[in-house]
Amino acid sequence: MQRLTRLKAELEQWATLEGRLTSVAELLDLASAEGDASLHDELQAELRTARSDLERHELGLLLGGRYDDRNTFISIQAGMGGTDAQDWAEILLRMYTRWAEARGFTVQLVDQSDGDEAGIKSATLEVRGEYAYGNARAEAGVHRLIRLSPFNAAHTRQTSFARIDVLPEVDDAPEVVIRPEDIRMDVFRAGGNGGQGVNTTDSAVRITHLPSGLVVTCQNERSQLQNRETALRVLRGRLLERELQRQVEERARLRGAYRDAAFGSQMRTYYLHPSTLVKDHRTEYETSNVQAVLDGQIDGFIEAYLRWNMSEQ
Repeated sequence: MQRLTRLKAELEQWATLEGRLTSVAELLDLASAEGDASLHDELQAELRTARSDLERHELGLLLGGRYDDRNTFISIQAGMGGTDAQDWAEILLRMYTRWAEARGFTVQLVDQSDGDEAGIKSATLEVRGEYAYGNARAEAGVHRLIRLSPFNAAHTRQTSFARIDVLPEVDDAPEVVIRPEDIRMDVFRAGGNGGQGVNTTDSAVRITHLPSGLVVTCQNERSQLQNRETALRVLRGRLLERELQRQVEERARLRGAYRDAAFGSQMRTYYLHPSTLVKDHRTEYETSNVQAVLDGQIDGFIEAYLRWNMSEQ
């Protein structure tokens, strides 16, 4: 029913745009026939509005993937770079939280592992909203940061890496079958800030998928049952993401275009020294306003990726 409602709304948007363009065309023909230049400014304004609506609707067409309309999990993993990488992972956590909130999505921290000195080792966000996965999947990959390190006395230039995994929230994917005998669940006492009940009960859950070796933890809820359900949703997303990636790689091999996704093959670089620049190496989209990007203004990168991905397909 939710999908049907969205499709009806999209159909109404296209019908409204069609009606607007038809009216503009009729007025243009009338003005030309009568030699009336007084409608020129009005027609220009209508065309600008129609163009803006058309570009927005075209972007919506790029979100036509099977799971694009789903909620999503964004997982952040610190990579090479030691303490700097863990700090970088925390910066990305803040960036995606701000981006999701600005889009009107609901954001919840599912799990977080703090760094030894600063930052985080890993974290997982649950982002809920229309086409959350379709937009967020543009961010999957290795993100590289180049800056003067605040964590060494020499204040030297440091390169840090973090990996972003974007998973759709699914409960009806035929590619994913989780049998009870394939999982092992461990419970433990949750850490970090979370209220009195979090630190005094064994409410946190760790689920291990034995066939794949995937491990998922969740400790954001006081209830062990709620944490288990959330962890299973994350596990389903990870298993689906792995299967979809396998299919992509298999198609690439058949085309002779397969390239191993090594951890160092970054998809985007954030330069803070000696100049300031954020550049996406897939789409070539870039901006010098690094602070705005780190504050969550990444829609330009997402739109560029969606258009690039469509052309690649």
